[in-house]
Amino acid sequence: MFGVEFCKILTLSGLKILQSGLKSHEQNFQPTQSQKIVKIGPKNVQSRVVMHSWVQEIVALCQPERVHECDGSDAEYDKLAEILVQSGCARNLNPKKRPHSLWCHSHPEDVARVEKDTYICSRKKEDAGPTNNWEDPIQMKARLNKLFSGCMRGRTLYVIPFSMGPVDSPLSQVAVQITDSPYVVCNMHIMARVGVKIRGPFIKCLHSVGVPLKPGEVDSFWPCRLDSRYIVHFPEEESVISFGSSYGGNALLGKKSVALRIASAMGRNKGFLAEHMLILGLENPQGEKKYIAAAFPSMCGKTNLAMLRSTLPGWRVTCLGDDIAWMHVGKDGSLRAINPETGFFGVAPGTSFKTNPYAMETITKNTIFTNTAYTSDGDVFWEGDGDPPSHATSWLNEPWDPSMKTPAAHPNARFTTPTHQCPILDSAWNDPEGVPISAIIFGGRRATTVPLIVEAFSWQHGVFYGASISSETTAAAAGIVGTVRHDPFAMLPFCGYNMGDYFAHWLSMEKSIHKKFLPRIYQVNWFRKSASGAYLWPGFCENVRILKWVFERCNHDAEAIPSPIGYLPQELDLSSLHLESDSLRELFFIDKMKLKEDLLGVEQYLSIFEEKLPQGLREEMQLLKERLNDTHPMN
Repeated sequence: MFGVEFCKILTLSGLKILQSGLKSHEQNFQPTQSQKIVKIGPKNVQSRVVMHSWVQEIVALCQPERVHECDGSDAEYDKLAEILVQSGCARNLNPKKRPHSLWCHSHPEDVARVEKDTYICSRKKEDAGPTNNWEDPIQMKARLNKLFSGCMRGRTLYVIPFSMGPVDSPLSQVAVQITDSPYVVCNMHIMARVGVKIRGPFIKCLHSVGVPLKPGEVDSFWPCRLDSRYIVHFPEEESVISFGSSYGGNALLGKKSVALRIASAMGRNKGFLAEHMLILGLENPQGEKKYIAAAFPSMCGKTNLAMLRSTLPGWRVTCLGDDIAWMHVGKDGSLRAINPETGFFGVAPGTSFKTNPYAMETITKNTIFTNTAYTSDGDVFWEGDGDPPSHATSWLNEPWDPSMKTPAAHPNARFTTPTHQCPILDSAWNDPEGVPISAIIFGGRRATTVPLIVEAFSWQHGVFYGASISSETTAAAAGIVGTVRHDPFAMLPFCGYNMGDYFAHWLSMEKSIHKKFLPRIYQVNWFRKSASGAYLWPGFCENVRILKWVFERCNHDAEAIPSPIGYLPQELDLSSLHLESDSLRELFFIDKMKLKEDLLGVEQYLSIFEEKLPQGLREEMQLLKERLNDTHPMN
């Protein structure tokens, strides 16, 4: 399970636990009387994953009372939801307001991803790189073996076979997650294709809340081990092990762990990209459609852009995903993308009919709300969602009213909702071949310096855009407000290997993509401010005007002006938008002195990758320096 070196010496009640590696053969599995295989749904998965040697090893190590192989059925989901309600973790929402939906609340200290407890345990430390937590994999496995020994006593062990990506897509990956959390299983039902057949090697994902139960002991509504949280990735083995947390990306291992950390390392080896990106379609009045991928750090409008409601007549945005894109080179030489997920795991606070009407329409049914407030009429509420109710139950499961100083919902309160409910879902979102990407956009939150939109001179220059992404912290983030934080490709917490090698992989993709299909690359900034501190650009739905210029540039229908940092629009469609001419000029003002200061910060940050920093990025920094000093002609 955790590696040959350690497992050779590990015994549990006289039973030797053997290393199965990635073998896919099945063996007869006879559970003990205390390890009964039970069915919650109407049938079990035909593949009988529970017979796999790796699953047998985990059962023997964790010692659950019951084992259940998930089939992904509606009946299975409903039964598990009932278990959550009975435990006190969840409440059913009013079926007239939110049909088939749940309100859940977590332990008050298990509310978000825990990056300090997230590890990339590659065999060599340099393969993890300077931006990841690393520990020797043998030592980490020894520690985890001790934690997992007997950790599921008194609980049901759920075996979840699932696919990330459309079944039979050349880019999809199959995986199996083992967990003892019914909350995790319910969320995985929404976020992935649960119940698929496993025909060969698969990504192994192990999770436990870490709280065994003694006979007759009453369970907590949200069991977790705050003192021993680990989210550990073994990229060479294509496996993930998580212990102690039940929340979000810590426990839904198909999401950030498989879809980004493991998949990014797989992509380097197999020639594809696994990215923290939205995918949208943009259709013009003539019915022509182009697909765009975009990467933004947190709180920079990614979900709002993915579900944008156009203000331009005849222009229409469709959504394929708001968080993750897997991109490979198709048979025709184009860069094609799929969304490997089947759900949205979105932040609720701040989401409203004003900021994101399509998201609000998506979450009207079949949704799990976690750490929002629960209203007296059986609905949910969060800050930013209209007028507060006169009385409610807060995310802490305590009485709440508007006079209280504490928020009704946690700032990281979430909704888990099916992708297929999005009212602007693109018809090709489930296409196994993916959709052709015409443009890639990078963005951050910057009050000055970065213009509203700028186009890269080349693919290499565009990769430099991605590598130099930075965003100013807000009041919701740790640290001083306004401090610039570097977040290359918006992948800082999610890259499963050395980011210097990651930059080199991006640069190498140019050779694989046919020249006529090479996506154009852009940098945007919706958050530039005036000297008085007011936002210069209205943002939200008006961002379609920027997307229109990108679309027309890809069609060679829009003119651009060269600047030291890239091509700026010669003209934008500002029809019916009352924007002051001074604001427009300021949105595109190039302040060379501030850009030089920015470049020094980028150079200093990228220096942490030492010899791993590709020569192509060193060249782009030098070229930018020359352009800012007027010693190099414009491209």
